[in-house]
Amino acid sequence: MSYKNIRLETDQDGIALITVDRPEKLNALNRETMGELDDAFTRARNDAAIRGLIITGAGEKAFVAGADIKELAVLAPIEAQELSRRGQTIFRELERMTKPSVAAINGFALGGGLELAMSCSVRIAGPEAKFGQPEVKLGIIPGYGGTQRLPRLVGRGRALEMLISGEVIDSSEAYRIGLVNYITPAEDLVSFSRAWVRKVLANGPIALALTMEAVDVGLDCGLEQGLQFEAAAFGLTAATEDRHEGTRAFLEKRKPVFAGK
Repeated sequence: MSYKNIRLETDQDGIALITVDRPEKLNALNRETMGELDDAFTRARNDAAIRGLIITGAGEKAFVAGADIKELAVLAPIEAQELSRRGQTIFRELERMTKPSVAAINGFALGGGLELAMSCSVRIAGPEAKFGQPEVKLGIIPGYGGTQRLPRLVGRGRALEMLISGEVIDSSEAYRIGLVNYITPAEDLVSFSRAWVRKVLANGPIALALTMEAVDVGLDCGLEQGLQFEAAAFGLTAATEDRHEGTRAFLEKRKPVFAGK
């Protein structure tokens, strides 16, 4: 599939950089752009050479400033529900990929843009970034997972404050409440994100995937099932070559060389 609204580039370390490229529309997520993201996420999931992802927005004004309001304004109720479920499915695909992902946030991350960012493993922001779920100001609610992911990241009280006020917060406040993991100068945003992903990819790939899956299972199914999955996954890692290499490298005081086996 050729892309019109996004760019997908992969470096020698297997890190895919996905850029939403509609700066004249503040990188708003229309149906076409969502379809392209869906295709890019599927490619990243299925391509073993892609080991991690960075998602960002083109230009200096916005990461993604939300959905396309012109499309939202004419939706019938059933169409709106179907659009919401499609967006939820696409972002869930990113979230469940078991490959580390970073939202490199430059400028506005509003509405669907914040929902996209929250579907990533971590969020790294420039100092001028802005965050919000302003849907209530339009007489609607978040439809791509905002009411579910925001409380899981920042807690019920902080999430409700943002969701029902529709107010925008800056990067310092986003960092303070745990919505953002790091703040870095805007010119260093992608390079800092690459360095973070490289650091993560130096760890055991099977352990990385199972750790991400264990967190997802626990949040989805509850503590007891999460603990059961963790124990099973811990046992699985004990059978891998990576476990032998990692423990041996520690005892030999050297860096491990993981094979993903």
